[in-house]
Amino acid sequence: MTSTFIVTGGSSGIGLAIAWQLAADGHDLVLVARGQEGLDAAAAGLTDAGARVEVAALDVRDHAAVAALVAALPAVDGVVNNAAGNFACPAADLSPNGFRAVVEISLFGCFNFSTAVARRLIAEGRPGAMLNIVATYAWTGAPGVSHSAAAKAGMIAFTKSVAAEWAPHGIRVNALAPGFVPTENAVAGLLPTGEARERMRGRIPLGRFADAVEIARPAAFLMSEQASYITGSVVTADGGRQLGQALHGA
Repeated sequence: MTSTFIVTGGSSGIGLAIAWQLAADGHDLVLVARGQEGLDAAAAGLTDAGARVEVAALDVRDHAAVAALVAALPAVDGVVNNAAGNFACPAADLSPNGFRAVVEISLFGCFNFSTAVARRLIAEGRPGAMLNIVATYAWTGAPGVSHSAAAKAGMIAFTKSVAAEWAPHGIRVNALAPGFVPTENAVAGLLPTGEARERMRGRIPLGRFADAVEIARPAAFLMSEQASYITGSVVTADGGRQLGQALHGA
């Protein structure tokens, strides 16, 4: 059955990979990001491959803009909350604005889209699916990303809370914690040196970083009817990095 799914942060990286997988599964897409140029390029590639795609350039932190977008769509069946901000910085050196920006993009953006979509689905009496992209350091902690870890931990708590609230309406809500995908932005922000990349790779039991499609596949599964009895769960796809070795290695 064809559904219409919103993907935030959908113009590049993991978000775009998820969009491609959802399109391959036959779904229609609404890609959301701040940059129009990136959205247009992403949509052009998907459209050339036969997908039906709309785009919206907006800031996920803008509650009114998010609500207006969701209300104006011809149809919506769910959302993948992938938009995030992150950069490496010791907590003692982190500015209030830096902390606020990361938390608001990840956590507030998740809240804005999730509640807007849920209100519409509940009003229309239809089921739906939501997926929140988090990180394993939400529960392990990690140096240099206290702002992002706080935001992602909040997303997990939010996921579980609304999964319980919205289950009677047939709305499933799950989270996915991906391993490191070496996109251009992620490498520049978190692992700028070859030494840092090798150090992280050495802490992954599978011995390599993830390809974006290896994150997109479980994401699309969790949004699909194949996962119809899964809600309130946090699925990890990180090559085993969370298995104790990460903390001991640090």
